[in-house]
Amino acid sequence: MRHNKKFNHLGRKHSHRKAMLANMAISLIMHKRITTTLPKAKALRVYVEPLITKSKEDTTASRRVVFSYLQNKYAITELFSTVATKVADRPGGYTRIIKLGRRPSDDAEMAFIELVDFDENMAKTEAKKARTRRSRKSAPKAEAPAEAPVAEAKEETPAEASAEEKAAE
Repeated sequence: MRHNKKFNHLGRKHSHRKAMLANMAISLIMHKRITTTLPKAKALRVYVEPLITKSKEDTTASRRVVFSYLQNKYAITELFSTVATKVADRPGGYTRIIKLGRRPSDDAEMAFIELVDFDENMAKTEAKKARTRRSRKSAPKAEAPAEAPVAEAKEETPAEASAEEKAAE
């Protein structure tokens, strides 16, 4: 019986699933965004987020633990240098899954999974100003704008005036 065994096996044996998730995690770390099926993206999130949490502490022990999962020294270097510095103050939730619809060939649900801090488009939309409730009592009255003080004109010497005329030509 499979009591309390909830994770998705993705229709693969243990060794195949382990290799596939490791390769997808390497691709995600190196490219910051990958497109895959929705079940694989959800399984990858469970696989890669503990590795990113482990990378926040840059010690030999944590590098060895992460290397035992990924087996790629370039991905480890990228993870511990670039990714770990960006997510240092984030308490979790390092990835985002966005659904893309269905694949035409086999009707599989597609999604892309990305590292949250590396998407410039989403970072711009998150900077919205918080709206406050309006009250009728404190509505400001429209006033005429005050005139700006006139700057004092400085006197120019004839040499400066001729230099400016030549520059204008």
